[in-house]
Amino acid sequence: MESPLRTERLVLLPITRDLVEAVLASNRELAEELVGARFPDLWPGRALVERAFSCPIEKLRRDPEAWLWGARVLVTRDETAQAPMVVGSVVLNGRPEGGVVEVAYGVDEAWQGKGYATEGTRAVVTWALGQREVTRVQACTFPWHRASQKVLEKVGMHRVGVRATDMFGDLVVYERSHDESARMHPA
Repeated sequence: MESPLRTERLVLLPITRDLVEAVLASNRELAEELVGARFPDLWPGRALVERAFSCPIEKLRRDPEAWLWGARVLVTRDETAQAPMVVGSVVLNGRPEGGVVEVAYGVDEAWQGKGYATEGTRAVVTWALGQREVTRVQACTFPWHRASQKVLEKVGMHRVGVRATDMFGDLVVYERSHDESARMHPA
């Protein structure tokens, strides 16, 4: 099992199959017990899980190690808070193919605009680029979604093109490579 990642304000806990099953079963008590933190009032459901992992639930259940690889739930570390809170998640689209993995993230509306998306995404992208099988991390966002583009730019990604999709139309593609990461953080 992967270890938690830590940033200044967050603990990024690995998302497990048990956690996904608790969320799907609407078992808030178990989900909160598994992560040791409260979930936001807006409860994630099946549609959010399927969209986040870009795969049907049955596929995720058959091969959780592949589909949950690198996926993290963002939990606050602030000791002044009444209790740790789940503020969002950062997921990858499964194990890398051809050295490439795609990152996606989401932060609960009440916690948006406070830098949690940037902090969590930076940690996962850095972790991913530290894995020997990853050479590039990509992300897609809507052309009109300036806040998302700013997050990707802040974590060191740059625009590399456009991807046409049937469901969403054109999406802007961002990328950061292992070589770029080494230049940003020399040994």
